[in-house]
Amino acid sequence: MGILSWEKNESIAVIRMTNGENRINQVFVDAMGRILDEIAADTGLSSVMIVSGDGKFWSTGLDVQWAAGLVQAGDMAGVKRFMLGINEMFKRILLFPMPVIAAINGHAFGAGAIFSCACDFRFMKADRGYFCFPEIDIGIPFLPSEIAFITRYVPCRLFQEMVLSGKRYGAADLERHGVIEKACADEADLMARAAAFAKSYKKKRGIFGEMKRRLNARIIEIMDSEDARYVDSGTLLILD
Repeated sequence: MGILSWEKNESIAVIRMTNGENRINQVFVDAMGRILDEIAADTGLSSVMIVSGDGKFWSTGLDVQWAAGLVQAGDMAGVKRFMLGINEMFKRILLFPMPVIAAINGHAFGAGAIFSCACDFRFMKADRGYFCFPEIDIGIPFLPSEIAFITRYVPCRLFQEMVLSGKRYGAADLERHGVIEKACADEADLMARAAAFAKSYKKKRGIFGEMKRRLNARIIEIMDSEDARYVDSGTLLILD
């Protein structure tokens, strides 16, 4: 079995992350790109839902051990390829011509939490799982575009606290601040609510995609210009 799979549920494409903690590395990025290509080719689909096959973890973020191996080996070309690749994955979701819904059914940490914020909507179960940005303790700074798209949903004051403290937040906290649509009682409630929400979106792809392009134009501009300075520097992954 691969690390990602997808299936149709009526008009929804359900992407299932199937690799335990679902850490993000080059293999993950490449697999997500292939799946999004397949979904885009199916004209019978009108929404996307991303869920984990593990009830404890949605995604614990960057595969730090793998990334550190690239740095230690001096493979800065590999580092740059990955950073450009993960940006391309986020860009693809930001511009995808249908709603992309993160059904957060476990911990979302670091790049996993960032990944969920690239999505258009988020639901999270309240009985298990935390959301946090531990980059301050790991030594990984945010790219400018990540700050731009995260703060579409995370209020700036809360985001500053999250970034500088690495504190964990539960679903009830996130719902109160408007980061997620709904804190769901448990996994069954999460899946039912997220699926019902996804099925309520049956918009034409042309106008939906154009709306997303205009809404996210500044983020894409930042990604294509400001991020490049950090990616090209080769010093952006792990800091002392």
